[in-house]
Amino acid sequence: MQAGRILIIGGGASGVLLAAQLLRVDTDKVAVTIIERRAEIGAGIAYSTDHPDHLLNTRTAGMSAFPDDPDHFLRWLHDNSQDHTQDLLDPGGFVPRRLYRDYLRGLLDPWANRSDGRLRVVHGQCVRLENTPRAIRAILADGSVEEADVAVLATGHAEPQHASGARISGPWCSADELSIAPDDAVLILGTGLSMVDNVALLRNRGHRGPITAVSRRGLLPRVHALTATIQIEVADVPFGARLSELTRWLRHAARSASEHGGDWRGIVDALRPHMGALWQSMPVETRRRFLRHGRTFWEVHRHRMAPQAARMIRDAMASGQLRVVAGRIHPGSLAGHGSRVTLTERGGETRTFPADRIIDCTGILRDPTTSSGHLVAELIQEGRARLDPLGIGIDVHEDGSVLDYAGTPSSRLFAVGPVTRARFWEITAVPDIRVQCGKLAATFVEGVRTSRSRSAANPSSNA
Repeated sequence: MQAGRILIIGGGASGVLLAAQLLRVDTDKVAVTIIERRAEIGAGIAYSTDHPDHLLNTRTAGMSAFPDDPDHFLRWLHDNSQDHTQDLLDPGGFVPRRLYRDYLRGLLDPWANRSDGRLRVVHGQCVRLENTPRAIRAILADGSVEEADVAVLATGHAEPQHASGARISGPWCSADELSIAPDDAVLILGTGLSMVDNVALLRNRGHRGPITAVSRRGLLPRVHALTATIQIEVADVPFGARLSELTRWLRHAARSASEHGGDWRGIVDALRPHMGALWQSMPVETRRRFLRHGRTFWEVHRHRMAPQAARMIRDAMASGQLRVVAGRIHPGSLAGHGSRVTLTERGGETRTFPADRIIDCTGILRDPTTSSGHLVAELIQEGRARLDPLGIGIDVHEDGSVLDYAGTPSSRLFAVGPVTRARFWEITAVPDIRVQCGKLAATFVEGVRTSRSRSAANPSSNA
């Protein structure tokens, strides 16, 4: 595979991490073009916030862009932040996400103004991909065309579609976009980390009205805490086990950790490197049962909130402003422009309550064909990609190449990050994405070097 010209569609965290891995390789035969629809790269939906209380959900020590240089982000903080407080430079701390956006953007600064053409950033929306005999072409919304040897989908999470000006808004809106009045009664659908972010946003702006957060089980993310590091060997992981057996194994491992001075957090974190293989070892029906019965319990333990965020949520609940409810909102009451909704609580009681504004924080596990961007949906419709059986992402090969409708891996189209969750499951956070990007970058660079070696050995082939 010759992959000297690499087109990355999406300039959020996944796209920037891949570009940084490619550009750090000492070869002028790899050139990267990033297509990003937002005004700046490195933001995406995760890091576009400027809110100081929107913190990373992973400790600073785990957020380096490069697995082989774990202190890279810490050094950047020390060299670039004007705030040298102990909290900010603590490897075990949680810094504002806006700082991580600056870090991601800074990863590419050394190549931004160079004349060698190794990095180009094109601001626009890719609406179509076309194959030619020798390349792949990206068609942008303005009609312009970018051509490369390979393209990589780094489109991130599927974003929900909500009409502008409607009573219901998406989870990643700014305070201005939400335009919620101080005394409005707010309903938040979901009780995960996006809910935590939106409560922080509202309270920071002096919101006075009631906030009700509703999810099927009413579970909040657990809180990060320092714990002993635990190693789980491959041989100890119950690959291919039934969901009930896996649950028992996890509970036993957590009890054992507690007996030895640790806790469940160490077990969850130690399982992280094995999650892709564990997910792939499950039959489709086991995965389906996990998504319905086990996913929420896993995610509240796996995707934890910073202690500062937990204190804010406790204060909001103690004051009576925030109420977290296990139950189900009647879908019909969400439609239109009414100011009340109907809720059936988990115990069976049904009631109505005011909801002037609604924020959809029901999670990132969405059918990628329903996203506000339509590129993935078009690829699936054309048969050049296929939706996985559970409808949570596109099917990809182990190396990240996109599978077509027949299951054939593409030689020109690849994917990284959340869009590949159907294959790898735990691929939504930087510690996992950076490993994936490193492997794909190595594959591309090896392809370039192999192609150059063949050209040198057969100079007549270039005539």
